[in-house]
Amino acid sequence: MRDVRTVRAPSMLRLAAAALAGTTVEFYDFFVYGTAAALVLGPLFFPTFSSVAGTLAAFATFGVGFVARPLGSVLFGHIGDRRGRRPVLLASLLLTGASTVAVGCVPTYDTIGVAAPVLLLVLRFLQGLGLGGEWGGAVLLTAEHAPAERRALWTSVPQVGPSLGFVLANGVMLALSAALSDAQFASWGWRVPFWAAGLMAVAGLWLRSSLAESPRFREIEDHARVPIAHVVRDHWRLVLLTAGALAVGYATFYAVTTWSLAYGTERLGVSRTVMLTCIMAAVVVKGSLTPLAALLGDRFGRRPLCLVGCAVSALWMFPMVALLATGAPLLMFLGFLGALLAFITMFAVIAVYLAELYEPRVRCTGAAVGYNLGGVVGGALTPIVATALAERGGAVPWGVAAYLTGVALLSLGCFALLPETRPVRVMATEAAAG
Repeated sequence: MRDVRTVRAPSMLRLAAAALAGTTVEFYDFFVYGTAAALVLGPLFFPTFSSVAGTLAAFATFGVGFVARPLGSVLFGHIGDRRGRRPVLLASLLLTGASTVAVGCVPTYDTIGVAAPVLLLVLRFLQGLGLGGEWGGAVLLTAEHAPAERRALWTSVPQVGPSLGFVLANGVMLALSAALSDAQFASWGWRVPFWAAGLMAVAGLWLRSSLAESPRFREIEDHARVPIAHVVRDHWRLVLLTAGALAVGYATFYAVTTWSLAYGTERLGVSRTVMLTCIMAAVVVKGSLTPLAALLGDRFGRRPLCLVGCAVSALWMFPMVALLATGAPLLMFLGFLGALLAFITMFAVIAVYLAELYEPRVRCTGAAVGYNLGGVVGGALTPIVATALAERGGAVPWGVAAYLTGVALLSLGCFALLPETRPVRVMATEAAAG
């Protein structure tokens, strides 16, 4: 059997780069929909609704993608635990890319009536299904190749993909928003980022086609026949705890990147360009610091960083909402940055943490289901709940801050009940050296 410690750095670089390329493409696909939902999908696909109701309806289709993600985890997790991690990377990327391109081709409500939002709903579901498999395959393939003493660092590389995907998605939206009139952007400009997903998916598939299967997977002799049944029977408590623990990360990220975009443009009257620039700048800083936070996870452990990030999130939600309500670009940026730094303190090590929490024979299913159920609790509901709470609030939407703080406290409790997973031999080596 091959020892994962024999994998050399150049091989790890190629593997991590391919995993990063794929997660970037898939999260680009997912985020470009969220941005479009905040900016234009409401009036185009739900024109009979009021402005707020149209935004809520658009965010509801956004949330469907999160509901589909655990189902994608079960489907692709079964493949990953039975056939290998590599096939998951190719199939999930193909599904997400194709459904994203199709979103850009859907006629609006004025052209085909109620069929337009129905098609949007179906394609968003397929997007979520593909992304539900993507994360588990990319992260596990990296984790199961990586040396134990730097496992958090290497698994943080594909975790940078969401930041890059977000910046690409919103960068394209920002450029189009600045270059086109409002009428042109609403007519066809918003479709361009969806069409671009096709070219990006082809590039990602090419990069991933040469990846080798995980050595840890090849060592497994007793594969679970039905991995999800094994997970539900033997790991249900772990799944619920990881889902609850991850909820704050999703709630924070989508409060910043999706809800605040709609709130800033619709309620505060801030231009799309200013809001996108503030959010993108905060996301760039967050993505840049991801490997550093992962190094801390290799040094001090996974659970301590998660507890710190969660506690800071709970303390920062009220200041973040207050800074957003000012409508001042610099203050909004600082509010977003503080929230995302707390977020990445946790999520830089989440990939390795989940991979180490679940046993190898059901790791692809268990880790991905826990990760994506957290998305349902934190990501799917946050834009909808926050929009409804802000509508009932005053000049400062304190209800949104209270909701986000509550989610952070829930996650803090779940993290407190999870064990540390940092490899024992790494800790023993450091103790001997000290």
